[in-house]
Amino acid sequence: MRRLPILAGAFAGFLLQTIAASANPYEAYKGTPLVVNFPAHPHYDAVVKILPQFTAETGIEVEVDQLEYLKMREKQTLELTKAEGDYDLISYVVFSKADYVYADQLENLAKYFMNPRFADPTYDAADIIDGYIQNIGIAGGTKGYLPGPTGSLFGLPFGAETSILGYRKDIFEKHGLKVPETYEELLELACRIPQLEPGMGGLASRAASGQHASHAFLLHLAPLGGRIFDENWNPVVNNEKGIAAADALKKIVDCGPAGAKTFGFAEAGAAFLQGKTAMYLDSTVFAGQVNDPTKSQVVGKVGWALHPKGVRRGSQTGGFGLAIPKNAAHKEAAFLLLQWLTSKYADKLIALEGGNPIRRSTHDDPEVNATFPYMATFGKALTYADPDWRPIIPTWGKINGDLGTALSKVLTEGLDAKTALDGVAERARSSMQEAGYYSWQ
Repeated sequence: MRRLPILAGAFAGFLLQTIAASANPYEAYKGTPLVVNFPAHPHYDAVVKILPQFTAETGIEVEVDQLEYLKMREKQTLELTKAEGDYDLISYVVFSKADYVYADQLENLAKYFMNPRFADPTYDAADIIDGYIQNIGIAGGTKGYLPGPTGSLFGLPFGAETSILGYRKDIFEKHGLKVPETYEELLELACRIPQLEPGMGGLASRAASGQHASHAFLLHLAPLGGRIFDENWNPVVNNEKGIAAADALKKIVDCGPAGAKTFGFAEAGAAFLQGKTAMYLDSTVFAGQVNDPTKSQVVGKVGWALHPKGVRRGSQTGGFGLAIPKNAAHKEAAFLLLQWLTSKYADKLIALEGGNPIRRSTHDDPEVNATFPYMATFGKALTYADPDWRPIIPTWGKINGDLGTALSKVLTEGLDAKTALDGVAERARSSMQEAGYYSWQ
């Protein structure tokens, strides 16, 4: 863990903008030592740069334990079961939401937001991207992981992301190609580009067995009209829409760059950055690397467009959220930090350092757009962010792994998509039966 230095002379800005001169909600917590757990991730690298400003403005100290995100999950699994854990504030991967809430390990944030001693009246929660709040923050409502009459807020999006299409402007201009707006156009181009540019793949995609293949499939399933389950938790992943998504993924991988069948997220991104493929379709978090000459050979050559439309628009929602563990030692000070980090003020600061904004106002901000011209397109993409593009339930981890393994056999061994998905559906039904999902039918 590392202790962050305090910036001298920065007691201005946010505090003076949001708090009356006669009241300082931070006063009672001056000197409180918070310990936070963050992933090693570009967004959180940006966050670490502004944390000293929070300390200077509030007097609350922050110590950061930053881990690779799978190790972060392992550490949290241990810490959250203690009577008193080491962490006051944690970042969590979106699919951990169900596990942590189900195990009663996170604070419900309502009691903080309804307390006038803590809640900033200028916070403007309605400015936060709705799809992010639904997907990452709320649990207990519709399906157990979406808003609804029984839902409540257990976290706030922070380091959230959606899917976006990156394309090589120079290649498209050279051949007079139109940026694809539909899946038909996308799939046609994915296999046409290698014919026009021998040695270059059409689109870089994840495909490696397990989580990567499953994620890539889900990117296509939602816009092509599919879901993993119907409204009664019956598996429908093996219907015609699921098969269309699997066939789309296979076509993309078959027409991709050399080695595409083994790509994870990093390898797919590297292929695009090295100029080995003309398109990229995945998370917005990747964009920061494209114009970094130390990482990219395509600086200045990339345009951005919306995730193409199938029978509907349905871009990814995912990434990370922030929550207060139930066993935290300093919950009230942790809420003040959580609220500050997700405020309009800090969201813009983080965006200017290269992080992923969670607010509509930040995507529309002139200074942010002047620094990162693609941000306006990303904001438009969030209009179509689908909070239900994958189920966030405790059984999902097992089903997700099985889906990714079965799809890998489709991509690498020639297994028929229908046969593979029929097997996934049958095993998913067993998992759901075991978890009690059909008890009331």
